[in-house]
Amino acid sequence: MDLKQRLQNHLTEIVRDRDPYLSSAGHFYVQQYIRAQLQQWGTVETHEFTVRGKTHQNLILNLPSIAPSPSTGRAGVGLPPILIGAHYDGVPGTPGADDNATGVAVLLELARSIAAKPPKYPVRFVAFDMEEYGMLGSAEYADELRRQKQPLRLMISLEMLGYCDETPNSQRYPKGLERFYPNRGNFIALIGNLSTIPDLINLSRNIRKSGTPSEWLPAPNRGLMVPQTRLSDHSPFWDNGYRAMMITDTAFMRNPHYHKASDRIETLNLDFLTGVYRGLDIGIRRL
Repeated sequence: MDLKQRLQNHLTEIVRDRDPYLSSAGHFYVQQYIRAQLQQWGTVETHEFTVRGKTHQNLILNLPSIAPSPSTGRAGVGLPPILIGAHYDGVPGTPGADDNATGVAVLLELARSIAAKPPKYPVRFVAFDMEEYGMLGSAEYADELRRQKQPLRLMISLEMLGYCDETPNSQRYPKGLERFYPNRGNFIALIGNLSTIPDLINLSRNIRKSGTPSEWLPAPNRGLMVPQTRLSDHSPFWDNGYRAMMITDTAFMRNPHYHKASDRIETLNLDFLTGVYRGLDIGIRRL
């Protein structure tokens, strides 16, 4: 089965109403699907947290780095992990194809690829719950990592990756940024805090080389000057002092189906999504 078909198969399972309160059956189904997919590659740990008396779960898979060299015993051992996250909950009344079934589908395929061919750094995959209620799952997890003084090489949030529009003036921006970036919504955006600038440049270059247009934006002061840059699971990691970035198709700045019942698979560009995945798979290995 080819990559595009595997991504589409994931989307078929994930795209459904999955608000944790109003669509709890769909939410549970998707949670169990993610768990089953990740369990193919290792032990899935559960990070539990409570909101409104209900227990929620972030699902975690840790994959080791490249095996140590027999001569030095050093390659990749003891390095801090790259954390790749995507939220699996959805807002009420939408099947959430772009938001964020696309991010979860890419997360699952990256886990497959990295399990088969480990990179230099260990990689931790986290499927976050309760993003739509204010990044609650990622906030609980980032707070715990900081309390435990656990270092990260980088945190990457996969947030809406599959909507593309080649039409002129299809891309909007927070005020002022339109002077510096393309007016067509046909690129993938990388938004990181200042300490990630070398990684933003590196990842964006590798995504472009793989054939997908890419733009990057550094966000000073935890993104507080441009609040739209904070709207995903990377922002609690910014707040806890970690190097973190969001990979996104820019959500409501481009996609007219954002948070609507019309956010369905048929509105996505699966070739674009496949290209984003390929660029990330190459780029993450070169960090």
